[in-house]
Amino acid sequence: MKRIFPLLLASLPAAFAQTAAPSSAEPPLHPSFGLQDPSVLQKTPANKPVLGKAGPAPRLADGKPDLTGPWEPNAIRENVNLKATGIEPPFTPQGETLYKARLADLGKDDPEARCLPPGVPRLNTTPYPFRFVQTPTYIAILYEGGTHTWRQIFMDGRKPSQFADDLWNGESIGHWEGDTLVVETTGFNEKTWIDAAGVPHSTHLKVTERFRRLDADNMEIVNIIEDPVMYTKPWSFTIYPKRLKGELLEYICNENEKDVKHLQGK
Repeated sequence: MKRIFPLLLASLPAAFAQTAAPSSAEPPLHPSFGLQDPSVLQKTPANKPVLGKAGPAPRLADGKPDLTGPWEPNAIRENVNLKATGIEPPFTPQGETLYKARLADLGKDDPEARCLPPGVPRLNTTPYPFRFVQTPTYIAILYEGGTHTWRQIFMDGRKPSQFADDLWNGESIGHWEGDTLVVETTGFNEKTWIDAAGVPHSTHLKVTERFRRLDADNMEIVNIIEDPVMYTKPWSFTIYPKRLKGELLEYICNENEKDVKHLQGK
């Protein structure tokens, strides 16, 4: 079952092109979070959950928090325009120049608008659910969107591979710090964007994600961005996925696609 949903295509400044998407997707994009100059947008922080109504976070037999199952990102604004949520990335001159060029061109070259992988951390902010598959030595995250992509997180203590580079989603290695799953991802290409407005990164990007299950229905993901080419210092933003009351659905990004030819920019 499908319904019409804005796919966050960057061809329009406020309301993106329409495309078919699964019924489990989030509500439509609020028009104030388009690709206008972020300085004129209302600053709206992340949707922090109200805790206490759901039960406690479940645990696995080994005592670790149980992250398994389907989740919805609850992060449409972070996907479209991070600066509209009050985040101010500390750009280097190179990073700021590239960001402003993408913004001025209405994000027409956004790879996600062309059904290419969103990359990390944007995979967790696109308006499509994802599912955790958790074992003691290996975690997989399956994504409904992002060209039905998936991530593997190695939990066996290995070091980053010297051959992992030029990857859309990078190489992810994780460990536990108490009840927090810490995932460090490197080895990226420079083709993905951190949001639809064009927040950039280089091949030197390192993303550290800190996953916490707050209770039965809510998760917290702190995303720490390090890239000395594009940013003068590390910076972060936080999102709060919610437990999905359903399952992931089939979604084919290229099916009946009619929008890419209209991505002309200015």
